[in-house]
Amino acid sequence: MHKLTKRNILELFMIMLGCAIYGLSLDMISAPNQLTDGGISGITLLLRHFWGINMGLSSLLLNIPLIILGYRFMGKRLLAYTIWGTLWLSFFLWFWRLVPIIYQLNLEHDLFLSAILTGTLSGIGLGLVFRYNGTSGGTDIIARICQIKYGLSSGKVLLFCDAIILFASLSYLDLKHIMYTLVASFILSRVMDTVQQGAYSARGLLIISDNYEKIAEMIDLKLDRGFTYLEARGGYKKTKRPVIYLVVSPREIPAVKELIAAEDPKAFVSVIEVHEALGEGFTYKQKRQHLLIRK
Repeated sequence: MHKLTKRNILELFMIMLGCAIYGLSLDMISAPNQLTDGGISGITLLLRHFWGINMGLSSLLLNIPLIILGYRFMGKRLLAYTIWGTLWLSFFLWFWRLVPIIYQLNLEHDLFLSAILTGTLSGIGLGLVFRYNGTSGGTDIIARICQIKYGLSSGKVLLFCDAIILFASLSYLDLKHIMYTLVASFILSRVMDTVQQGAYSARGLLIISDNYEKIAEMIDLKLDRGFTYLEARGGYKKTKRPVIYLVVSPREIPAVKELIAAEDPKAFVSVIEVHEALGEGFTYKQKRQHLLIRK
């Protein structure tokens, strides 16, 4: 039997927390304000509207075939996490309906604010679930499979699935509510990807210059940042030259540009978005900040 580690316990707890936030968003904002949702959640809202079926029960039943499908691609551990997330989401969809807190937030007359809030809360909830290697069932399973097999963004896959369910929701909602739901779905996909990939973003720089040694020296002295030399070959002259690669925080970009311009105004610089940076200077042993002062 696999022994639970502290990491496993943290993942299971965060998946549960993510499902609680997502379920609260559906019960407290989406359902009362007639904003539908995508995927299985959208179907449960549709079933609740027409036949009054409990969202927790319908969510559980609809997830069974998707969980079986997911087993082929996700393996035993991820399948266990998916079942865990599915059960907790079904529980919270039932539980929040019994808690008076969901009746205390009245946004009925402001659909735009409702769309922003439900998109943000749902994005945080699902982002936590995905960040800690789980899913809450439903189309999350499809998104996870696409992420594993094809490297597609889970947020974009969910947005596509949401669009299909939203089209079906036109059977009981008017176009106005559907449009606001699309706004919520877009916010959800952006917030979810941000939470999943890491809220702390960084910037990677590729620097090509004849004065690479002097630039590297200034990076070390004035920015206190590590860097790496990459061996490269010119496309035209075929000459070999080192390329400097370093990762900095977004607020350090102006200082780096000023430093490079001072040493070589003709240097070629490519700035790359880095969704998450792990290691010295970012997640531990934070570097001290310097003011870039020319000598």
